[in-house]
Amino acid sequence: MGEIKFGTDGWRAVTDKDFNDKNVERATNAIAKYIIDNFGYQKPVLIGYDPRFKADYFAKKAAEIFKNIGFNVYLSEKVVATPVIAYSAQHRNACAVMFTASHNPPEYLGMKFIPDYAGPATTEITSEIVANLDKKVVQKPGGYINYVNFDTVYKEHIERLINFDKIAKAKFKVNYDALFGAAGHLFTEILLKHHVQFTLRNIIFDGNFGGKLPEPAERFLTELKEKCKETGNIGFSNDGDGDRFAVIDENGEFVTANEVLAILLKHLSVNKKVKGKLVKTVAGSLMVDIFAQKNNIEIVETPVGFKWVGKAMRENEIIIGGEESGGLSVNGHIPEKDGILANLLILEAVAYSKKSVAELRKDIAKEVGCSFINKRNDAKLENDEMVKSALDKLSKAEKISTFKIVRKNTLDGIKLYLDDDVTSILVRKSGTEPLLRVYCESDSDKKITKIFKAVDKLIK
Repeated sequence: MGEIKFGTDGWRAVTDKDFNDKNVERATNAIAKYIIDNFGYQKPVLIGYDPRFKADYFAKKAAEIFKNIGFNVYLSEKVVATPVIAYSAQHRNACAVMFTASHNPPEYLGMKFIPDYAGPATTEITSEIVANLDKKVVQKPGGYINYVNFDTVYKEHIERLINFDKIAKAKFKVNYDALFGAAGHLFTEILLKHHVQFTLRNIIFDGNFGGKLPEPAERFLTELKEKCKETGNIGFSNDGDGDRFAVIDENGEFVTANEVLAILLKHLSVNKKVKGKLVKTVAGSLMVDIFAQKNNIEIVETPVGFKWVGKAMRENEIIIGGEESGGLSVNGHIPEKDGILANLLILEAVAYSKKSVAELRKDIAKEVGCSFINKRNDAKLENDEMVKSALDKLSKAEKISTFKIVRKNTLDGIKLYLDDDVTSILVRKSGTEPLLRVYCESDSDKKITKIFKAVDKLIK
């Protein structure tokens, strides 16, 4: 039947292989038992799906199972983005199941469980769901299925968060690549309503995503970058289910997620006077740390993964929470990644400042003292014992190359901060093989090359 594992973003597998009718039934029953045991049959269940092949089929199958067990089910009447379903879970005080594999290859599909707090399910929750697999679920008569357009209440909520009057007055022209994903139609509807002109790429829903990864990474946005350079417009993109974002500046340059986080932290705290803390992962950039420290904004640092960011957002009054891989959310919104909101916040930041994205990037670099470069190098080792030994050596090290280590962070792997105040190294284990992922950030390529060589020599 295939093993079912629920991680941070749910269970994912290849469609019509391990992701099949039987396993979807098993997973749905396990989620149903979790909801019954923790909330009772009266808890509504929302179900959504992205454009992936058979996502709608499996969503309807799950809806029937939940209904037959005795739940009141609200099934999306169309393709929907993950942040929309997450917000709806909060709005309706419901639990939700989203059929998506996010930015995974097109042959994959997945089930993501979203509790009523509207953020990623914690390890405790997913462990209980997995423990429920193949356990008996008692059925109770009276369930039903309603078909719902979840976009409506989400758009109303977004209009309370974003100053669209400012955006409309700025008379923007933007370029957008939907990557054939779930966010495209909704994002462009919002732009149209608020008088933002745009050009479109890959807006149709395609379960195969054009044969590519629906991931808004720089390597997949070559045409969008060229269009922005040609037109001088801002560019945006989202991943397959709309929870991640990408921004291209007016010069056709890719804006890193860390830069977006810094720009929006400044915008929200300075322009909109939002008070609170910054939540970021340990893999996040020193650039964001330096800006926050200079502006007396407290930093809450978490392990890598948005489930940790979301948890910290629920426990603190925050300005913004984000991660280096293109996910963020803000005060007054859900503790879940929202790529649609991120794109709109960049438009709002530009409208308030009356500066281009390129200029806002330069402002941040000037305020923190340099432009940061981030690179990753994978160190392949023979076995897990060598991985453990390598991490132990790093934890005991006092120098890397010619740099002294001034601080160590063991929140997730080990992060080393060096004495030039702009260089850091994060080393984390791969979850699937004897591999160390080595991330280095600094103000020059030359330094990074030097650091990678020194780390490689130390751990092998």
